[in-house]
Amino acid sequence: METNRGAPTPAIAFDAPPESIDRRFSVQVVDVDSEVLEQLRATGAPVVTDVADTVETGRDWWPLAMAWALDGTEPGRAAAVVRPSSVDQVAAVLRVCDAARVPVTAAAGRSGVCGASVPLHGGVLLDMCDMAGIVDVDDASLLLQVRAGTFGDVLEDDLRSKYSVTLGHWPQSVQLSTVGGWLACRGAGQYSTRYGKIEDMVVDLEVVLADGRVVHTGTGGPRAAVGPDLNQVFVGSEGTLGVITSATLRVHPVPPAERRAAFGFSSFVEGLDACRRILRRGATPAVLRLYDEAETQRNFEVTDTCALIVLDEGEPALIDAVMSVVSEECASATGLDEALVERWLGHRNDVSALEALIRREIVVDTIEIAGKWAALGPIYDDVRAAVSAVEHTLVVSAHQSHAYSDGACLYFTFAGRPPESERDAFYVGVWDAATRTVLRHGGALSHHHGVGLNRSRFVREALGPAFDVLVAMKDALDPNGILNPGKLGLPDPFGEVAWP
Repeated sequence: METNRGAPTPAIAFDAPPESIDRRFSVQVVDVDSEVLEQLRATGAPVVTDVADTVETGRDWWPLAMAWALDGTEPGRAAAVVRPSSVDQVAAVLRVCDAARVPVTAAAGRSGVCGASVPLHGGVLLDMCDMAGIVDVDDASLLLQVRAGTFGDVLEDDLRSKYSVTLGHWPQSVQLSTVGGWLACRGAGQYSTRYGKIEDMVVDLEVVLADGRVVHTGTGGPRAAVGPDLNQVFVGSEGTLGVITSATLRVHPVPPAERRAAFGFSSFVEGLDACRRILRRGATPAVLRLYDEAETQRNFEVTDTCALIVLDEGEPALIDAVMSVVSEECASATGLDEALVERWLGHRNDVSALEALIRREIVVDTIEIAGKWAALGPIYDDVRAAVSAVEHTLVVSAHQSHAYSDGACLYFTFAGRPPESERDAFYVGVWDAATRTVLRHGGALSHHHGVGLNRSRFVREALGPAFDVLVAMKDALDPNGILNPGKLGLPDPFGEVAWP
């Protein structure tokens, strides 16, 4: 599919004109009256109320919402879209909305797959796409200052061509997503085993609070000990605690060398153990992706094996050592053609199949979770069994996509073909079965897709008593509850949504 470089790419086209699209959820919707609109325009930021804009910005890449789009509905819609281009404008917009008790949902690429950027209660959609561009690169310190609305592919191209550095952050959505979105949902790139997730790259954030105050969360020096790490308060907060307007992130010199390899294992669990041993010895190849038999056949047309593809990049001496460890720990596996790595590189960001499946009335989605090494085998077996037991399931498969010394991310894919009248119930049933199985094994609710609307019902269970700490932070930073209400399972002053 073609993407809009440096701008949002719609997940799927509506099959009806914008004015006929209805809201999916019956919730309180907050309008923006003429007085508030005038105050918003006075901030200097463009304000749009055109139905085409408000309808298009009312959704993200949530697969279930893509199916709803074909029914002529969407999960939410703002009364106005405001497009600031400076932090001062963001602060002014939030002051107006906080005083008027108007909900504000910050969004940019809208590439999330859990409904996190849906303006559930109307109000204002704060479109951050004009807050884009590199501010500075400190080559000596290997630090990047970048505005939150910068799209991933544009950022990486500029870093490499102008500064000879890389962020090393390559999510599948790199062409669809922005820096602010990565930070808001604790995103992970496909090279995270080498470079870490986005939370590992953050040095400082510029954040606008609900009342318009602008704060910086960094402490000015590496590994500083000045109380708790305030960066991590806002990373993963999905726009519920403040609006991230820029960030300082760690970068790396463009790697001068690369190595590749591929192996086949007789079982997925055997492959997982090889990955565990590789990380245990301190080797961190950029890519260490293990596919079960179903996904090996689907992605590589190789049968009767579980494929592990490996890629590392960096200084030759370092990556030679890493790949030596990989080879030793995979000695009992079957060597596969390293051309599999090139095949993966050529298709890794292709999401075009999603729309094709949805238009065939197939319900499909991915569920990415994280778990400790000791739990991953049981999670793999039990989630597949639980999802397979849900009526109308056609297939459930998995791969391991991000690995660390203590555990890894398992990325499940499911598909089913229920009757249209049972579509939502089937979808909810699969998510309930998979998620409760993961939580029972002590796994994490999400590894990098975040919570949004789709996972909000599980947050209290996942966090336990610590959920009250999250609620307390929300009350302290956003006492009127205007920031992205209805998300993260937090109390909603505008009324709870009946989902599922």
